[in-house]
Amino acid sequence: MSVSSMTGFARREGGDETLTWTWEAKSVNGRGLEVRCRVPAGSEALEAKVRAAVPKACARGNVTVSLNMDRGDRGLRLQVNRHVLDQVIHLTRELREEIDAAPPRLDGLLAIRGVLETAEETEEEAIRKAREARLEADLTALLEDLVESRRLEGGRLKETAMAHLDHIAGLTAQARDCAAAQPEALRERLRRQVSDLLEAQAGLPEDRLAQEAALIASKADVREELDRLSAHDAAARELLEEGGAIGRRLDFLCQEFNREANTLCSKAQDVELTRIGLALKNAVEQLREQVQNIE
Repeated sequence: MSVSSMTGFARREGGDETLTWTWEAKSVNGRGLEVRCRVPAGSEALEAKVRAAVPKACARGNVTVSLNMDRGDRGLRLQVNRHVLDQVIHLTRELREEIDAAPPRLDGLLAIRGVLETAEETEEEAIRKAREARLEADLTALLEDLVESRRLEGGRLKETAMAHLDHIAGLTAQARDCAAAQPEALRERLRRQVSDLLEAQAGLPEDRLAQEAALIASKADVREELDRLSAHDAAARELLEEGGAIGRRLDFLCQEFNREANTLCSKAQDVELTRIGLALKNAVEQLREQVQNIE
């Protein structure tokens, strides 16, 4: 399976002898899946189909699907509103008794607002069902286009995420090579700290001295954090190759990356290791920004 983004857009246009329509779908980041649907009045059945179809296409994201319809002049006919026309004629006759004026012309009567109006022609059931079938087919194609749009964006996100993982792996290797992380450097630092401890606490019991030495050693050794960073790096790469709905798991791994980078900074005993730790935190944050776009 491929990696998909939660960001995408698709558009489909269609029509028949009476109507033209435009389907649009767009999706943005979201914690889960949220579907919004906007359809013209009278198309509630299509809204139900949208809400049933989107979860089959998308696992996460805020997805908005809208349908616009335009009838234009097709399927419309002109008709006279007899009720309004009768009122106009009646008033005309009353006024002619008070005002000497020529009788109204037909074009003048039809120009009065409300006299002439449009009405939709009655559609046959077969035509209506055929249109619904075409609208549903266009909806299916629309969601396929949306999925493809999210997949293309996901491919770019995967490349970017892999680049950030390469950077994190490189910084982890630098930390391993750093003299402060090497066993001999740790032993030398431990000897100095124990010597300082003995001078400061003369007559300290041997068991207490052993406890203090072990505590100093554990606080100085960052190899465990580096091993976990490497393990998280391998796990993240496996997820990216696996594809599918991996966004939540990658986000969790980013939290673990950040935890180890923070611990590395707190244990660092020299400027160089601290610099690497800070660079790691920055690289993890950049990775997390990309991961939050992944489905």
